[in-house]
Amino acid sequence: MASDLTTLHRMGTGDPLRRHVEAAVEGDDVAFSYLVSATQPAVWRLCSALGSTGVEEDLVQETYLRAIKSLAGFRFEVPFQAWLLSIARRVCADDVRRRTRARRLADRLDRFAGDGVALDHESVDHLLDALEPDRRDAFVLTQVMGLSYEEAAEVMDCPIGTVRSRVARARADLAASVSRTLAV
Repeated sequence: MASDLTTLHRMGTGDPLRRHVEAAVEGDDVAFSYLVSATQPAVWRLCSALGSTGVEEDLVQETYLRAIKSLAGFRFEVPFQAWLLSIARRVCADDVRRRTRARRLADRLDRFAGDGVALDHESVDHLLDALEPDRRDAFVLTQVMGLSYEEAAEVMDCPIGTVRSRVARARADLAASVSRTLAV
């Protein structure tokens, strides 16, 4: 189906999905379902190629969730499928960055813990869960998800200095937790 869409677009017929997009913007669930069925094979292939192995379904789902949120702003400057694939590419990049940050965090905590002690992702998750919620949120937003302190401040609806202090306290709490774990 994707090659049919590409062929129609190259023939100058415009975006073959335009009327479905317009209907979906107006709230037509059937039109959106059609858009999903028409584009899902291409989105799935891209997420399989660019995303982390084993999470393709989650990446595809996240792509469509982001598309739904942004659909009203779609301006038909590019074909719908190209727009959707750009969203899928960003979803995959975000996933890879998040996983890389999680691995780096686990590596840093492992180095702090010292030789002979290895922390798995479950241990890291447990350490993060033990943090006070405000500190955990600030730490995860900035250190795991990679948001700037300014972006985290917007998300948390607090001053940037508050985010900085919460992250610093979270780091200290994590260091203390790892030390206590090693002492046992």
